[in-house]
Amino acid sequence: MALYVLQLKFTDNDRRMEVRPAHREYLGELHAAGKLHTAGPFTDQSGALLIYDVADEAEVRDILAKDPYTAADVYEIASLQEWQQLFPPA
Repeated sequence: MALYVLQLKFTDNDRRMEVRPAHREYLGELHAAGKLHTAGPFTDQSGALLIYDVADEAEVRDILAKDPYTAADVYEIASLQEWQQLFPPA
């Protein structure tokens, strides 16, 4: 498994707020399944940071394709990179 860090930039805040409950439910399911390491919005609500624990980038993109935020078209991907965790040791 590998860790991937995704940084989102929100583009339509009104629409995002409408679908946020479904998005957060989806994130909860991913976390319970061990696919989502951590996630949360920036305090200024301009975007979010998510860390996925997945096999590869293709799996991240598949997860995103099923996210309610994707269907609502409320974000852009600012960055998606594989990440190496040093602390705390994995």
